[in-house]
Amino acid sequence: MKGMRMSSSSSLTETDRLASSVSYLKPPRLSASDRFVLWFSRRWLLVFSLSYGLFVGLPFLAPVFMQIGWDAPGRAVYFFYTFLCHQLPQRSFFLFGPQGMYDLLTIQAAWDNTLNPLVLRQFVGNPEMGWKVAWSDRMVSMYGSILVFGWLWYPLRKRLKALPLWGFVLLSLPIFLDGSTHFLSDMAGIGRGFRDSNAWLAVLTGDAFRSAFYAGDTLGSFNSWMRLVTGILFGIGIVWYGAPYIEEIALGTRQRIELRLQAMQILSERFIERIKETRA
Repeated sequence: MKGMRMSSSSSLTETDRLASSVSYLKPPRLSASDRFVLWFSRRWLLVFSLSYGLFVGLPFLAPVFMQIGWDAPGRAVYFFYTFLCHQLPQRSFFLFGPQGMYDLLTIQAAWDNTLNPLVLRQFVGNPEMGWKVAWSDRMVSMYGSILVFGWLWYPLRKRLKALPLWGFVLLSLPIFLDGSTHFLSDMAGIGRGFRDSNAWLAVLTGDAFRSAFYAGDTLGSFNSWMRLVTGILFGIGIVWYGAPYIEEIALGTRQRIELRLQAMQILSERFIERIKETRA
């Protein structure tokens, strides 16, 4: 009897100890890495917009810095983007000047009478002409359209099917053709290639447009339009093809972590119920 009482007392003490631990149980929590991944999977487009938006926007800050007299930050931005773009001034936008773009002859008169692209790219502008955006019009079109179409895609993501690979290739083909023909043309010398005069296009169209449309790179010319349009098409292709896969990965990751958290909560609730039943 005494042994039974001791056993019962011991069992009761153990039950009381387990029951008292219920009040100290903390709600199940994810690890710090899982919490970060869950947060990122829910807000990946916001993170992308802020980080990528800074990358896209910095080239426009260079002329702003130059305009307000902050030469060192402005030239630092120009220097950074030299690794990403040719920065030829006749193919770049200008801010704070009378024109948005300038032809090669005007650039040569203001800077150096040269056809050397390594010398031409060093011209960032002046107070009279304004200041050059830190990358070319093609880069503005291509990278900027990725950001804009990313915003447009997101509210339509549930109704818009992902672009197939052949569609992405089709939308990328124009920028490949335009860029490669520009490259081949520039091998003959800046301002001297077949894409500078576009005489072939004048023949095909029967000189239907004014001469400024065919020759050069300034805004409104054939070359300018092609760089802008092909950049936009490429941006559409990148977003339409790639963003649905990123969203699918983010959604799958989010669901796995949320299911894990739910399982942890269920196990915790069952553990507490078992203790309460034992105590009763």
